[in-house]
Amino acid sequence: MEALQIIWYILIGVLFLGYSVLDGFDLGIGVLFPFIAKKEEEKRILLNAIGPFWDGNEVWILTGGGALFAAFPHAYATVFSGFYLALMLVLFALIFRAVSFEFRAHSERKKFWEWTFIIGSFLPALLYGVALGNVVYGVPIKLINGNMEFAGNFFTLLRPYPLIIGIFGLVMFLLQGATYAVLKSEGELQERARTAARKAWWGFLFMAIVSFILTAILLPHAIKRPLAWIAAIITFAGWYMIYPALKKGADSLAFYMSSLAIVGLWGIIGAIHFPNLVRSINDPANLSITIYNASSSKLTLTVMLIIALIGMPIVILYTAYIYKWFKGKVKLEEGAY
Repeated sequence: MEALQIIWYILIGVLFLGYSVLDGFDLGIGVLFPFIAKKEEEKRILLNAIGPFWDGNEVWILTGGGALFAAFPHAYATVFSGFYLALMLVLFALIFRAVSFEFRAHSERKKFWEWTFIIGSFLPALLYGVALGNVVYGVPIKLINGNMEFAGNFFTLLRPYPLIIGIFGLVMFLLQGATYAVLKSEGELQERARTAARKAWWGFLFMAIVSFILTAILLPHAIKRPLAWIAAIITFAGWYMIYPALKKGADSLAFYMSSLAIVGLWGIIGAIHFPNLVRSINDPANLSITIYNASSSKLTLTVMLIIALIGMPIVILYTAYIYKWFKGKVKLEEGAY
């Protein structure tokens, strides 16, 4: 049973990691859209760079949420009820962002739908990190009728540490989006994207230092986890390699190293947060929701694992095939937006 709980902790982490790497670049491009795309042609290039992928990318977070619901239903219930307003903001942002692709292409009010796309990218990119910061730092939890329930409100989520993690997550997506824009574009657009990537590179370093200092002060147990230090080395190695790759014109390497930095960040989160799913700030020892007190039955975890072992390789192969099919620079004559 314990092995199954740990496996599902890792699998859900992998799903959220996959989402951060894949949807991270199109959220990042959405936020950067008004800064690097100045002409109509450049805007269409960016939209067509993410057009074939964005909806498939979002499947990863839907699958991750579904897996969390099935494997750890108590954690799912607490998070989704406690973070309800924030999650609704994310949901509406993603809905309006999704329709903005088609509406902009066919509407005369292009500016309106461009800003819908930009805001619909900014809110999730920021709020995902805020939510993760709250889960790791801890939220007030109380025991009601045997269930551990969120005891705060919307403003409880807007504390300094979660906000810092939210800004760090936003910068991470900006770096991912900028390196992807460099990979898929040419000319002046590519140069502006390269400049944005360099600025995001420095921003990533600054936010990483701030986040580390705050984590060491507020969560001293975190710096005692050896796996977290290994993951930190992976993060730093990926981050460090981005700048020389951009300088040498190794565009693919820059994007891959940005993705590696995200892998390392999720490794840090997984290492310092284990075995918690939602940490209780008022009574961490007794009221935290963990993989042990929030999981489904052994039979449920086993059946789900069999399904996951069949389904996940198919999803990964399909994703790899799509990205291989649409590799290379974007050509407008091939685009739909």
